[in-house]
Amino acid sequence: MKDDKLTKEEVKLSKFISLVLRHKPENIGLILSKDGWANVYELIEKIKSTGRNISKDILERIVLYNDKNRFKFNENHSLIRANQGHSINVDLEFEEKEPPEILFHGTSINNIDSIKQEGIKKMNRLYVHLSSREETAKKVGERHGKPVIIKINSKQMYEDGIKFYLSENKVWLCDYTDPKYIADIIK
Repeated sequence: MKDDKLTKEEVKLSKFISLVLRHKPENIGLILSKDGWANVYELIEKIKSTGRNISKDILERIVLYNDKNRFKFNENHSLIRANQGHSINVDLEFEEKEPPEILFHGTSINNIDSIKQEGIKKMNRLYVHLSSREETAKKVGERHGKPVIIKINSKQMYEDGIKFYLSENKVWLCDYTDPKYIADIIK
């Protein structure tokens, strides 16, 4: 094992932590602050109580080497939170930012017809997730089946008054993408 690559067990644990911090803290009896923070030691103890092997060192590795940069510690590493992707109501205190001219959204080919008609919705998340890189959008789309990349005219959206935010891990966020802003669909 390389020191900068997570083991299979750490990847599985990372996915569980993502579930807990982004969607279901109640699964382990964890209560997040209004801005999504959890006490590191409480998180570790509650994860251990589910029979999973975790320590502060393992958690530090997961935060440092997670390929999607999903988590963040506070300055003294006593608190942790997910950077984005929540389906639970938390206020991550994002600042509005001007997006690049074009952003990308990765999805499955099965979703294209409804997206052409209804746009890109946040579904069970707090925001629509967009990427500044086509390759990243393709990877996201692959998680859902045969990937399709939707090219978004984000500059026009912004000029039309749509607010954008940039998460800590460089995911662009907005509330909704109307189909009129779809510049291209790359199959």
